[in-house]
Amino acid sequence: MQVGISTASLFKRQYNEDALITLNELDAKVVEIFLGSYCEYTKDFASLLKERKGNLQVHSIHTLNTHFEPQLFADNPRAIEDAYKILENCLHTANTLGAKNYTLHGIARFKKDILYNNYEVIGKKFEKLNDFCLSKGVNLCLENVEWAYYNRVGFLTEISKYCKGLKTCLDVKQARVSGDSYKDYINEMQNTIQTVHVSDVDDFGKICIPGKGVFDFDDLFMRLSDVGFNGAMLIEVYSNNYGEIGELKDGLNFLRDKAEKYF
Repeated sequence: MQVGISTASLFKRQYNEDALITLNELDAKVVEIFLGSYCEYTKDFASLLKERKGNLQVHSIHTLNTHFEPQLFADNPRAIEDAYKILENCLHTANTLGAKNYTLHGIARFKKDILYNNYEVIGKKFEKLNDFCLSKGVNLCLENVEWAYYNRVGFLTEISKYCKGLKTCLDVKQARVSGDSYKDYINEMQNTIQTVHVSDVDDFGKICIPGKGVFDFDDLFMRLSDVGFNGAMLIEVYSNNYGEIGELKDGLNFLRDKAEKYF
C-alpha cells in the first residue's frame, strides 16, 4: 500500500496546480486530485497538472459532487448526456495523469421524495457508469459519504447485485458522521477498497492531522491488512483542521511508520 495526500487538504489554501508543487516538496509521493471547478475539467487544465505533478503518482481524481454527478443518475436524457460528457473530460484528465481511480459520491440526498432505496434501478445505472469508466481504463470507486448515496452500511451490498466489480473508497471521517463504524464499512467493502481517506479526531471531536488525535490507527491498519488492501491511504482533512502546511508532513511520517508494521 501507499501513503499520500489529497489536494482537498489544501482546498482554499492553494489551487490544484500549486498544491501539486507543495505536495511534491512534502514528499507526498502519491496523491488524489480534487477537481473543484468546471474550468478544471478541461483538457488544457489536465495538461497543466501533468506539467506540475513532478514525481508525484496520481492515484485518483475526485470531482465536486453537485456539479454533474447527480445527473449521471437522472431520468432526463439530455441531462444524462451532458453529465457523461463532463465525466468523459474528467476521465481524460485521469488518463493524462496516469490515475486509475475515480472517486464518486453520486447523488446528494437532499430531496426527500426520491427513492434512494430503489436498488435495482440505481444498481443498473451504476452498472452503466462503471462500464463507461472501465472503458476509459479507470476504476469507478464509490465513497461512503454521510449525505450522499452510500451513507449507510448495506447500500453497497444491495447495488452490487446489479453492478458487479464496483470498487470503493473508504472515508473514516464520513463513517464517523454517518453513525456507522468504519469497521462495518470495511467488512462490507472487503477487497474492493482502492482508496482510503484518513484524518484523526481529538478528544472534542474535532478533525485533525493523523497522529495528532485519539483515533486508533493500529486497528484501522490491521483491518485493512486483513481484507488485502493494496491501494492508497490519503490524508484528507479540511483547510481549517491544521495550522502550517508543514504539519501535513507530520501526518505522512506518522502513517508511513504505522504502515510498515502491517504491510
